[in-house]
Amino acid sequence: MCIDGCGLGLRDNFIDEIENYQGEIDFLEVAPENLMHMDKKEAKRFARICEKFSVVAHGLSLSLGDVETLNIKHLKRLKKFLDRYGIEEYSEHLSFTSLDGVQSYELLPLPMTEPMVEGIVKKIGRVEEILERPLIIENPTYYTCLPSTMEESAFIMAILDRSGAKLLLDLNNLFVNSFNHGFNAKDFIDAIDLDCVAYCHIAGHMVYDDDLLIDTHGMAVKDVVWDLMRYTMEKKRLPIMLERDNNIPPLTELIKEYQTMQGIYHAA
Repeated sequence: MCIDGCGLGLRDNFIDEIENYQGEIDFLEVAPENLMHMDKKEAKRFARICEKFSVVAHGLSLSLGDVETLNIKHLKRLKKFLDRYGIEEYSEHLSFTSLDGVQSYELLPLPMTEPMVEGIVKKIGRVEEILERPLIIENPTYYTCLPSTMEESAFIMAILDRSGAKLLLDLNNLFVNSFNHGFNAKDFIDAIDLDCVAYCHIAGHMVYDDDLLIDTHGMAVKDVVWDLMRYTMEKKRLPIMLERDNNIPPLTELIKEYQTMQGIYHAA
């Protein structure tokens, strides 16, 4: 499957409604860690959803930045899940969640350096070999910066160029980072090769105070992020998906936001 059009993150809050939904949703995105231990009834329901919709997977715990450690057991379970439901596209965050096997349960930032590029490129190759499918990497939100020798855009492009991986361009993450760390999000878009982007994310964030935004995925998309989507889509129309992880409204309300995204996408 080639990711195309406009997608929606599938959440438990409306999974029963989605199974019977008759409107237009081009694809769904799921977190495999939340679905790999379904009971038989849940697994059958999810199989029906996979027959009805195109589905992509977005992982939470691969810890790409821990370049010395590879959780083979997790990857084998993940491959079994992806194979069972015919899911070909799998993405992960460009961050680390664990170090030396100790799990933080947080998406932590990486030092943007040449040795880290080399380590991640090697790990991507090992992951792809086990999963037997390409890996898509996502630009994460970060609230602190580790000592680095590269700009984020150059760091990401170096990984993409050397690994052959594609990028999941999270526009909300990008905007939150640009605000918190004082750079121009549109300059970042200009600096990356949009031909390397598999698809995009868009979501809401919280204004914590005058100089800090928090990537909560818990509210509607802000106008400034819709504007960043328009800017990106005018340069290249890319598949895009709406995320909502907290304070999830009824599906009917979420679909209205989906339709806003869809309108910007088709106007590009």
